[in-house]
Amino acid sequence: MQHLILSTDGTSPQWGQLQQMLEQFFSWCVTAGGHVIGAILIFTVGRFIISFLNRLVARVMVKRNMDASIQSFVKSLVNILLTILLIVAVVDKLGVNTTSFAALLASAGVAVGMALSGNLQNFAGGLVVLLLRPYRVGDLIESQGITGVVQEIQIFHTILLTADRRQIYVPNGSLSSGTVINYSREATRRLEWIVGVEYGEDIEKVCRVLLQLAERDSRILKDPAPFAALHALDASSVNVVLRAHVAAADYWDVYFDTNRAIYDTFNREGIGFPYPQLTVHRAEN
Repeated sequence: MQHLILSTDGTSPQWGQLQQMLEQFFSWCVTAGGHVIGAILIFTVGRFIISFLNRLVARVMVKRNMDASIQSFVKSLVNILLTILLIVAVVDKLGVNTTSFAALLASAGVAVGMALSGNLQNFAGGLVVLLLRPYRVGDLIESQGITGVVQEIQIFHTILLTADRRQIYVPNGSLSSGTVINYSREATRRLEWIVGVEYGEDIEKVCRVLLQLAERDSRILKDPAPFAALHALDASSVNVVLRAHVAAADYWDVYFDTNRAIYDTFNREGIGFPYPQLTVHRAEN
């Protein structure tokens, strides 16, 4: 027969150990719960503060009339830095030793840096873009085979809006080291039309008609004056070129309107458009 050994207070040692373990468990739950609730409060209040500071920074930059390109870059950078600080504060409240946490981040920094070397290059590229300013927010640019209007310059990417309303994120590294065509830097742009006419047409008449079309369009600038000349003798046509300068904002409207005007006017003036022709000579035996 087994005998139950009781302590001096009338309880068994096993029950005392279980009671002690339960007390420790409940104490840990209370402590952990306090840490979790505190971390949630810090995160909630921190997000509110970050949002407030982001708006404050944005208002200050707008008030100081800072360039829109710099504004988008700084807002993106400030938001990321504040978010990192918030994460560190939440981790510290959860009871994780921030010194060990920082050491862990430092030790992982080399590996992360190698893995994110492309993003670091893009970050440096963003700084180069802001320093040299090959383009700004609102400019129409072409790069990497993409054409669009610059919407934002973020710390890693530049956001372009294409003509068909697509947002494209182009890495800053490729923009800072590659070729960028900026269509908005100059106030005026030159238009060029190459028109093919039949062999035998009066080239002087063709040039005169083209120049008259340019003179009748008030959007085409008088200085520099429009220019028309024989461009090339092609296989099936004589090509005549018309060059004219317009305001950058009128570029495409003038281009398409003049195409239509050339077609209508040439038909009315009896100037023939060529068709591809092939002359075949038959050898006689």
